[in-house]
Amino acid sequence: MEQIYLAGGCLWGVQEFIKYVPGVISTEAGRANGSAQPTENETTQSDGTQNAYDGYAECVQIEFDPRITSVTVLMEHLFEIIDPYSVNKQGADVGEKYRTGVYSTDAQHLAEAKRYIASREDAGQIALEVLPLTKYVASDDIHQHHLSHFPEDHHLCHIPWDLLHKYKS
Repeated sequence: MEQIYLAGGCLWGVQEFIKYVPGVISTEAGRANGSAQPTENETTQSDGTQNAYDGYAECVQIEFDPRITSVTVLMEHLFEIIDPYSVNKQGADVGEKYRTGVYSTDAQHLAEAKRYIASREDAGQIALEVLPLTKYVASDDIHQHHLSHFPEDHHLCHIPWDLLHKYKS
């Protein structure tokens, strides 16, 4: 099994979508590549300053079976649910933590993601970062599989419900 981290705006929607993709073994909602040491407080402070998640991108850690799927296929699926031209914004979610990205500790994963982007006709317009994973922090339990447990919160997600479950059997 292999791991890759995909960021596509709100992690609830990305996790709800990607966990049903063939070849995905497990998912975990979290944050990638931030600058601060994380704490339990995940929200912006009452005075508007950022908290210990400064610089992190909301992401989903994906364990996948490379005999069934590939980084290229996972990228194709990610592009089904994101606006790849948007910087720090997906749907109504705005801010650095909602940037799109692909992160991995495996250089081959990053090279494959870059090849996928380069192969697209719109490659010059794509605002997706492809970077080595430097830090990862799992989200609190309330964020794990959130839309499965609380489907009434779907109105907070930019991905249409039918698309979220496109691959659900």
